[in-house]
Amino acid sequence: MEQDTFEKDLNAIFFKHKGIHFEADLTSPEVIDAIEHMEIRDSDVFLVTYPKSGTIWTQQILSLIFNEGHRNGTEQIENINRVPWIEYNINNMDFKSRPSPRLFTTHLPYYLMPRDLRFRTGKMIYVSRNPKDVLVSFYHFYKIKPNIKCTISWEAFIELFLSGKVLGGSWFDHVIGWDTHKEDFNILFVTYEEMIKDLRSAVKKICKFVAINLDEEAIDTVVEKATFKNMKHDPVANYKFISNDVLDQSKGNFLRKGIVGDWKNHMTVAQSEMFDKVYKEKMRDLPIKFLRDLNE
Repeated sequence: MEQDTFEKDLNAIFFKHKGIHFEADLTSPEVIDAIEHMEIRDSDVFLVTYPKSGTIWTQQILSLIFNEGHRNGTEQIENINRVPWIEYNINNMDFKSRPSPRLFTTHLPYYLMPRDLRFRTGKMIYVSRNPKDVLVSFYHFYKIKPNIKCTISWEAFIELFLSGKVLGGSWFDHVIGWDTHKEDFNILFVTYEEMIKDLRSAVKKICKFVAINLDEEAIDTVVEKATFKNMKHDPVANYKFISNDVLDQSKGNFLRKGIVGDWKNHMTVAQSEMFDKVYKEKMRDLPIKFLRDLNE
């Protein structure tokens, strides 16, 4: 009953289109459908993630790489304008007029992306994260959504997440879809965990993929400005500019902890085992190598 009530509340602010839940106040089915026909340039770079998987962090890393750690005078430009969302174009940017190289962000599944990307035009960076930590981050995210009036218990939210009835749809479908269609795209897979473990190596990996050669000083600057501590206090990167009617950050920070393994502070042994069972069932035919051990 509790989950049903919460789902009704979500249905009032989200809409479902082609299998995915979107925020009704920020986009529309027409906008989503138009993305398929978006004209792609060879120099375009798309950051692709499932929600709560290190999106804002990687936005910061990409914008710093392409602007050499702000050497190009971009200190006052918010990341949402440097690496805009294609499905949530809240500032009504004219993507066609943006100079190359263009950077974009999206949570879309592979089948809703611009069709020209399937000809391996442009570059894509897919960031994945341990789904247990995604689950925890998602739970706290919903708590700061002011248009969600009712509450839901942690136990009920686990069921909601596993069934894919959350913003962005099923984590399993998103990850499986992108992995099984990776040969269709010019794509680099990166994990949240490897960025936590060795950010400098991850930055170099991304630089190599996007063909940008930064000197050691610039790499140092990117790494320093992209640490979670510095991002949390950086007004262009921390999304504090989002209005309270979209995210009420008086109830919690959009950038919360930025750590690996926080799920251990939330899940009981029984919940973890149940999650593992679902994970193994859904992922059994997919030898995903870019994910760390589920229980790390």
